[in-house]
Amino acid sequence: MISPRKPIHYDRFEFKKWTSFDTETIVEMPVSLTVNGEAWITFMCTPVDLEALAVGFLFNEGLIEHMDEVEDVRVCEHGDNVDVWLNHSVEQPKSWRRTSGCTGGVTAVDALARPDVSFNGDQPQVQAGTILGMLDLLFEAQVLYRETGGVHTSILSDGRRTIQAAEDIGRHNTLDKIAGLCLRQDAWPATRILITTGRISSEMLQKAARMGAPILISRTSPSSLSIEMAERYGITLIGYARTQRFNVYTSKGRIIDES
Repeated sequence: MISPRKPIHYDRFEFKKWTSFDTETIVEMPVSLTVNGEAWITFMCTPVDLEALAVGFLFNEGLIEHMDEVEDVRVCEHGDNVDVWLNHSVEQPKSWRRTSGCTGGVTAVDALARPDVSFNGDQPQVQAGTILGMLDLLFEAQVLYRETGGVHTSILSDGRRTIQAAEDIGRHNTLDKIAGLCLRQDAWPATRILITTGRISSEMLQKAARMGAPILISRTSPSSLSIEMAERYGITLIGYARTQRFNVYTSKGRIIDES
């Protein structure tokens, strides 16, 4: 197994003098996806939870629905390819579009198309303090970030605890990994709230919708298209979440004012 961390050396110039450091940095590497023996795409990713990344990507692209469609998934001995074998044929999308995801994400999903999910405009209802408390869960899940920096973290919560967590150099990869972990472990909570360190762009919003998460929270900003999509799908989109504040861009009715 390839380590997600790599030892490095660097020199810092500060206060008119040099200091040397030995530390670790996050690994970024190409990992190809092969489906039913056919090479599809190459992920630029951090080499952890690669089986979950592959399965979750296929799910979020709408190419599989359940884990029982997957006969086998395995990472090759060199760690640079994931083989997925399905129990049915599947046609590779004719074209992959480059997304705005860091490290160069790809998708075949039309960002403006309505996903095959529908959300009740009022459920689930979550207290504002619960939103703030879930940031603590996100911080607790940032294991690689504390060791190396330079990596995104996302978690799936039921509003009380962390159900799944994933870290990757690509923010979009973290949501694919979470989807894959839920599929592989058959652990989809009834209430699904996604919290991420990454910016919310259209592909992040699309993945959240596909995963059935009516609340999506980010430490940073949403894009204009993600706000439009969230309004259309009825997703509560929250950005710039901090320990004492957050911004609600769409479907505010799910957030209960404790006062």
